[in-house]
Amino acid sequence: MSYSFIINPTENPEMITILNDNFSQLNEFLHEKSFSKIFILVDENTHEYCLPVLLGNMETDLGFEILEIEAGEEMKNIQTANQLWEILTEMQADRKALVINLGGGVITDMGGFVAATYKRGIQFINIPTTLLSMCDASIGGKTGIDLMHYKNMVGTFTFPERIFVYPKFLETLPFKELRSGFAEMLKHGLIADRIHWENLTRISKLDIEGIIPHIETSMDIKDDVVKKDFQEKNVRKTLNFGHTIGHAVESLCLQQGNPVLHGEAVAMGIIAETYLAYLEGLISEEDSTAIIESIQKYYPYLDISDFNDEGIFDLLLNDKKNADRHINFSLISGIGTCVFDHQCSQENIKKALDFYRELNNA
Repeated sequence: MSYSFIINPTENPEMITILNDNFSQLNEFLHEKSFSKIFILVDENTHEYCLPVLLGNMETDLGFEILEIEAGEEMKNIQTANQLWEILTEMQADRKALVINLGGGVITDMGGFVAATYKRGIQFINIPTTLLSMCDASIGGKTGIDLMHYKNMVGTFTFPERIFVYPKFLETLPFKELRSGFAEMLKHGLIADRIHWENLTRISKLDIEGIIPHIETSMDIKDDVVKKDFQEKNVRKTLNFGHTIGHAVESLCLQQGNPVLHGEAVAMGIIAETYLAYLEGLISEEDSTAIIESIQKYYPYLDISDFNDEGIFDLLLNDKKNADRHINFSLISGIGTCVFDHQCSQENIKKALDFYRELNNA
């Protein structure tokens, strides 16, 4: 698998490159640019499993510094960002410095945000190491941190200079991380490409060999949507299918001190919002049942019995897609199509949540 494509035809387009085993494309990029210094942001996992591969193949005469944070969504906050800004300042990073974000969605979100705001913006590249970040989080120019327990409430739309993808990093992932990223791929099929959805749901066993052939299609779907609507004014909102309820549950788990993987929450959200789409008359009961059964095939039940409707609605009302205190959903209108800014009745939202709760007793 080897390709490059431009995500947004602007003066500063976002380009993704699949790295070969000697990282020659990355080295060419580093040699072409006049960076003053390189900072590599990692967490404890990518420091151990991925950084040695990067450093063993990275050719540069520049000095570099390793910036390490603890792994986990709970680290994606203003305190961590502030610590990183202070370190960059102490190390006299100037506006010609480069930040390399080596990690999953937390690292690319956090590193992108820190770089985009430090001295009003320094350059950064993403080298995603998880399936979720390869197919979704590292692509599209969104950076951000969580605020209190609200997901991605503070951030920017800032393109990285480049995105370099090395699929062999997936070999370092535990199964739960692989499954987490697979939820975003399933979402891509549901909102935009029925054939992609059908190909993914034919996978009988979730492993690297079965998933890798489909990564490019998920990248292309994200690419196509972002090209049409970089700043999420319209169609890019469809990428949030499964995330309105999913983010609320993920935030409540984080607040409770029991964080769940993003993809686990998204899978839960896809089930609830698929049923909501049925209740709203957007899809048939047959399609709703088929989709839900497919998601259940891959994902265990996520217990939300501790979360009441009031707590979930408080978070839904703070969703970034909302306007005028109306909860705006992105809901599928068929397998492979999606509508956005759809306002649902509170009664149907509650029914969808109850439907999910009852699945545990089915």
